[in-house]
Amino acid sequence: MIGILIFPDFQLLDAAGPISVFEIAARASGKPLALRVLALNAGAVRSSSGVEMMARDFKSANAITTLVVAGGAGVSAPARCPVTLAFVQRLARRGVRIASVCSGAYVLAEAGLLDGRRATTHWGRTREFVARYPKVKFEPDQIFTRDGNVWTSAGISAGIDLALAMVTEDHGEEIAQATARQLVLYHRRSGGQSQFSSLLELKTPNGRFGALLSWARENLDAPLTVENLADRAGMSARHFARAFAAETGTTPSKAIERLRIEVARERVQSSREAIERVAETTGFGDPERMRRAFIRAFGQPPQALRRAARAG
Repeated sequence: MIGILIFPDFQLLDAAGPISVFEIAARASGKPLALRVLALNAGAVRSSSGVEMMARDFKSANAITTLVVAGGAGVSAPARCPVTLAFVQRLARRGVRIASVCSGAYVLAEAGLLDGRRATTHWGRTREFVARYPKVKFEPDQIFTRDGNVWTSAGISAGIDLALAMVTEDHGEEIAQATARQLVLYHRRSGGQSQFSSLLELKTPNGRFGALLSWARENLDAPLTVENLADRAGMSARHFARAFAAETGTTPSKAIERLRIEVARERVQSSREAIERVAETTGFGDPERMRRAFIRAFGQPPQALRRAARAG
């Protein structure tokens, strides 16, 4: 049985997205849906949108084998609630598969389930999360992560990707693909894909390194090494690397690769420019290097993204 843990001011899609995935997968597999929505107190629980969900209390969780913790604006309350944290810890000790969507990772972190484990959350919470939970092996780029029996996903819609991965594990690839088609998803994203929206944070002019990143984005064919970036920022390379990671939640080299990937993707999808030329002018130099970066970020090579864009 699957349990979806919600709380006042939860993000509706964090719960509704996985619920829909599990519902459609159950239908496709011919098995009855065994799912319960859970909350500290039974009854109607209001989401941040004002829409309510009916929930049972934790006493109804005896048969739970998977628990998915939603995120949302109100996540600080369950993350501070001793009863909720004890409940999550108890299920984890019992061997239950535990997952979080978006900022639901705060509940798992406070319960101690993420210490020493790989995890992610919404890109907008990267700095705060890293500072608050230094024992977590935080991976800000990931759509979702799995470390043993503990899963975490990025912002909101990434909970659908996480749920589809669980469906694959529970029912097989064929059922997962049928579920994705029923949801009219373009394709299932693997956990290793980047959170594309995190690129927006790197481009913001408000951050400490915003101007530097804006300049880098306009000069991607330049040798954007840590040393060169540090020199432009007026800092030593070592101090720059530490300060940059603290500010953005990622390393300078990963940030530059993200910018290169974003610009290259735009040009691959919107133009007929040769792939080799795109690689050269965006700083990848070698088309094979760009191909590997695309597969890490999007799960597909540049040619596949171009064909999909033209077909669309």
